[in-house]
Amino acid sequence: MTDSIKLPETALELNQHLGFSQKKVTEWAWLELAGSVLSHYVVDQQQRLEGLLKWFYQDLGFSVKQDYYSVEAADLGMCITSRQGNSTTLATVLILLAKQLDLTLEAMLLPGHTVLCSRLSGKPRYIDPLTGKDLTKHELHVLVRGELGNAAKMKVKYLKPATVKRLISRMLHELKAACIVAHKFEQAMECCNLLMQWHQDDVYLNRERAFIAQQLGCIKVAADDLKHFVDNSPHDPVIELVKMQLKELDEHSEVYH
Repeated sequence: MTDSIKLPETALELNQHLGFSQKKVTEWAWLELAGSVLSHYVVDQQQRLEGLLKWFYQDLGFSVKQDYYSVEAADLGMCITSRQGNSTTLATVLILLAKQLDLTLEAMLLPGHTVLCSRLSGKPRYIDPLTGKDLTKHELHVLVRGELGNAAKMKVKYLKPATVKRLISRMLHELKAACIVAHKFEQAMECCNLLMQWHQDDVYLNRERAFIAQQLGCIKVAADDLKHFVDNSPHDPVIELVKMQLKELDEHSEVYH
């Protein structure tokens, strides 16, 4: 993982590296989309955006994947070829297609949901990438509360445009979660390793990797990660639980695979 991060190239390379969608197949599908969208180039920017949204959702049939938390929904390549995805992959495809039309769509990373933002009219217009429908600020807050609980506040940072690096990091987090649900622990472990190259100070990745390592029988790796978490987050609310997990691991011998 280098600092020369580009869309869609970096995401497609990561998907292939993890053993999911094939980069070449997806690239051809993407080139076809990128060429076709140019027919919707009109002078008026607002009409151009409306034409893009209609083409994307109605003509091409891009939509939310029923198995929302699956690897297929979180894989950008599979989203491009199957025209189904989660909020992050659908948002990313739309951002890329908008760029082909000289339009700027920004990704905003709300907790549990990626939202698009257009600033053509001088004020932000929020778009749900699952449907293409506009969202009010109240509806954005509802999404946040749905993920974090009714007491959750709408923080300013949620409405800041995400960098490409942050967007791909979210994809990797969602792929990791999907792999865990599907018991694909080797790929989940690799997602963690990739994320830790970018976010070396995120001790929660150590805790997650410890869980994954334990599923793979790599007890020493799990114990080392939990020790790192304990040493660097002594006041975390779950620290006592983590210490109990660490004690249980210490009672087991390493199993090599």
